Amino acid sequence: MEISARARLEVRITAADVGKRVSVRCLGEPGAAGEKFTDTVGVLTSWDDGVLMITRRDGRSARIAESTLVAGKVVPAEPARRRGPAASYPELARIASRAWRPVESERLGEWELRAAVQEGPREARPTGVAAGRRTGFTRRANSVLPLGDPGLPLDAALDAVRRWYGERGLPAYVQTATGAEGTQELLCAELERRGWVREVTAAVWIGALAPIADRAEGAGVVLSREADERWLARYQRKGMSEVALRVLGSGSPRSGEAGSEVGPSVWFASVPGAPGEPPAAIGRCVVDGRWAGFAAVEVDPGRRRRGLATEVMSALARRALDEGASAAWLQVEDDNRAAHALYAGLGMTPHHAYHHYRAPEAHDRADDQGTTE
Repeated sequence: MEISARARLEVRITAADVGKRVSVRCLGEPGAAGEKFTDTVGVLTSWDDGVLMITRRDGRSARIAESTLVAGKVVPAEPARRRGPAASYPELARIASRAWRPVESERLGEWELRAAVQEGPREARPTGVAAGRRTGFTRRANSVLPLGDPGLPLDAALDAVRRWYGERGLPAYVQTATGAEGTQELLCAELERRGWVREVTAAVWIGALAPIADRAEGAGVVLSREADERWLARYQRKGMSEVALRVLGSGSPRSGEAGSEVGPSVWFASVPGAPGEPPAAIGRCVVDGRWAGFAAVEVDPGRRRRGLATEVMSALARRALDEGASAAWLQVEDDNRAAHALYAGLGMTPHHAYHHYRAPEAHDRADDQGTTE
């Protein structure tokens, strides 16, 4: 349906445009303070019973009554950035998944089911983990990466996902993305209709690698192929186990021994602390082709704002340049403003948002599973 409004304003979108990026203007709530009109840009994920659902770049959905529409049109994808590396969402998603490799995985069509779990004796289990269940390390290695067609209708595919994770004693998670060309706004909307709960939203930032390497000398940074006990003492994640260490070190050259596949190159960095104390700062970098992925950049709270995070990233960036990388990526949660300021200062910019959706029947058991981000 196409509705004409006053002046040049027109609604030039229809239900046939579901799945496209649109820009709409609608009337504000009657009597509400503020602007008369509200503008929304995002992917039109549904138009049913007189209501439009539009998913914004950050994954939040706007519910708009058709009767309030004043103008609307299909708009092109956001223009390519003028600086930094060119990158598609599928390329970055695959690179990021290789940086957090699971212990086991299985294909469901073009979806990849991933798990990094360990089952130990009762006395070794963390408090709150039920008998017979496993503990998983990081959602990134314990979630479905749905890049394409699962080869089944969506409901059947999600049933298969729940069964696969249930057999491993883990909650079912699906990792999705919004805000870039080729991302999964429609899948997000379908998961939400089925009661899947969005638990985590973060962003992938990208940038050129050389400016990071040039930012600081990094003279006091120690690089290693392995995460030693001191490095782990600074790392602020739960569930550190043999499986966690395998995920953190996944892709290092030793994984290619005995004829197995050689994965990305992994480096760990640390700035020594006081004698007998954990490092003052740490970081992790995974070099995979042209990409260097940064993670676990953490600084002793008492020594923040002294440039130690920049020193760590610069030292890792120089190593990555030596191995042939030219572009950088990292994942950062939306509310980490200090990290945003650091990465923006290094010339990095947001590329897309990613989300972890948890199966509805598992959501009420969140405290029983032990899976951490």
